[in-house]
Order: sequence, then C-alpha cells, then structure tokens
Amino acid sequence: MTDKSVQGDAPGGSCDGEAEHVPLDLPLDFEAFYLGHQESFHAYAEVHFGSRKAAEEVIHHVFLEILNGWDQLLRTGNVDQGAWAIVRRIVNEQLDKDCRAPAFVINGPIAQTLRAARDKLQIMESTSGLYAAIADLPGRQFEVIVLRFVLGYPTAKVAWYVGLDERTVGHHLRKGRERLRVVLGLPAEPRRKGTGQ
Repeated sequence: MTDKSVQGDAPGGSCDGEAEHVPLDLPLDFEAFYLGHQESFHAYAEVHFGSRKAAEEVIHHVFLEILNGWDQLLRTGNVDQGAWAIVRRIVNEQLDKDCRAPAFVINGPIAQTLRAARDKLQIMESTSGLYAAIADLPGRQFEVIVLRFVLGYPTAKVAWYVGLDERTVGHHLRKGRERLRVVLGLPAEPRRKGTGQ
C-alpha cells in the first residue's frame, strides 16, 4: 500500500492550511499480511497491467477491500486463498472496465519473461499464440502458470500464495501445460523411462 493507503487525514490541519497526515491504526496481523503479500500482489497485477504504477493503484484497492473485510477473512480459515480471490476479481474487473487484454499479451517486457519461460513450458510456437493461449486458460491453471513460469515462483511458494497443496498446484500446472500444448498444436512430451509417465 502506498503512503495514502496507510495514512489518513487527521482532524484539523497544520498552520499552513494543509491537513496533517497521521498513520492509521491498522490491525497488527493485517500489517504483517500486507508486508508478506504486497510484493507478490503487485507483481501479479503488473503482469496484467504492464506498469508498476497501474499495478499499485489496483493493489491499493485490493488491500482496502481486504482491510474492510479483514475480520471476516480471518474467520474463513484460509486468508491467503480469500485474499487471492480478491486480487483476481479486482484485477479482472479493472481489465474489463478498461476493455483491455492483460499486458503480458501485448507488452514487450512481459513478452521477454514469457520467452524465457517458454523452454520450461516446452512451447516453441510464436509468442503471440502463447500469450493468447495462457490468457485463455481456466482460472486456477492461468494463476499457477503465471505465478510459476511468468513470475518464476517455486511451486511451494505458489501453493502458499493460492492456498493449495503443492500436489494440487502440480496438478494444475500439468493440466495447464497440457492445455497449452494442445492449443498450440505441439507434440506430446515423450514418456520418461522408469517413471511410468
């Protein structure tokens, strides 16, 4: 959250007529959550909006919504999963409002990241086809592919962020990679000897 998100206007003002800024009294557990998640939330939004400034604006709204429902979110038993649902919803709503595709579909810096990840995904088609294919993945597959291969987070960290078991994340990664392979018309991966796969 930027300065404006953690500070408010105090009653009254300074002698020059401007309002003083005093820190808001935020719950300590919310502050810890913010510190632990803000960078990954910003990175996720930046993949979609193409600039840090736009990502910060969107994630500011995300954290305000999380703060407003903090007590209820704590009662759900899975704060991470609930918070990621808010991130996804607000990012998608803003993209729809702006009538735009995610930035990774159209921006050069994100394209470079995806080209580097392409080897891991074993996708050799044109990058524009890759972008469109990733954008069309179902929700969970899209999310874990972006977090794992675009942002480069290890599977354990992806699992922690989205509130899933690592095996479930692995399942979504395999399904997402397979869907990308089919959509892009690539050959199936050869079975590995001795693995039964």
